[in-house]
Amino acid sequence: MRASWLAWIVTPAPAGGCRARGTQLHGKTLGVIGLGGIGRGVARIARGIGMEVIAWNRTPRLDAGVPIVNLDTLLARADVVSLNLALNDETRGIIDAKRIAQMKPGVILINTARGALIDEAALIAALKSGQIGRAGLDVFHAEPLAKDHPLARLDNVTLSSHAAFRTLEASMTLMRRAIDIVRRVVGMR
Repeated sequence: MRASWLAWIVTPAPAGGCRARGTQLHGKTLGVIGLGGIGRGVARIARGIGMEVIAWNRTPRLDAGVPIVNLDTLLARADVVSLNLALNDETRGIIDAKRIAQMKPGVILINTARGALIDEAALIAALKSGQIGRAGLDVFHAEPLAKDHPLARLDNVTLSSHAAFRTLEASMTLMRRAIDIVRRVVGMR
């Protein structure tokens, strides 16, 4: 029997306690926007917990490992959208009010890439209206995020620091990769 995986969302309750609301991810569709190393890792983990994964990438990827769809299809089908793109002139504001309107009502939007990928005013409006049911953000247009910023006041937003690399293991991996690159450049390998 397959495990039923849940993503738990805990929000502050008015009386200072907590109320938990869960969203079952097993069987849901994850739309991965950007299939670099991080996007492929997100897809692998999501498939491991029983999510259907679809993806869009700016350039063709023969090694995608998941179905590639156009961006409009991804936005219309995904229950959860994960942004994993580099920020450049082509991707700045890629998630604007028009694209948010294409998403399923109540979609979960995750941005761990760059804040400016999303039109912030459109994001806030969609969170307030419920078009986006929940957002998980560890990147913002202006960092650090001000305490009185509208995103910091919404109950359906989870904010975190962009610091997944701040573990001993991740630091060691980064150092090993840097050493490997230097060795290749100077011809030691």
